[in-house]
Amino acid sequence: MNDFNRKVEGASARVTQTINEAAERLEKEIPEFIKYLNDEVVPAVRTHSTKALRVASQKLTEFADYMDKHPTK
Repeated sequence: MNDFNRKVEGASARVTQTINEAAERLEKEIPEFIKYLNDEVVPAVRTHSTKALRVASQKLTEFADYMDKHPTK
């Protein structure tokens, strides 16, 4: 039974060490990830969103013109 307990303790220590190393790495990489989001992703989303809004606006204008030219009775 002591052998089993030592194996469990060893496995637990390895898991704890792996989790601690992962946490340290995340703490270092999260600021870089946030910077990437702010510097690259957010501007791209805004650019594409404004383009989509402009296209939608143009299509709505065209639809309004169509409705003006073809009134319902």
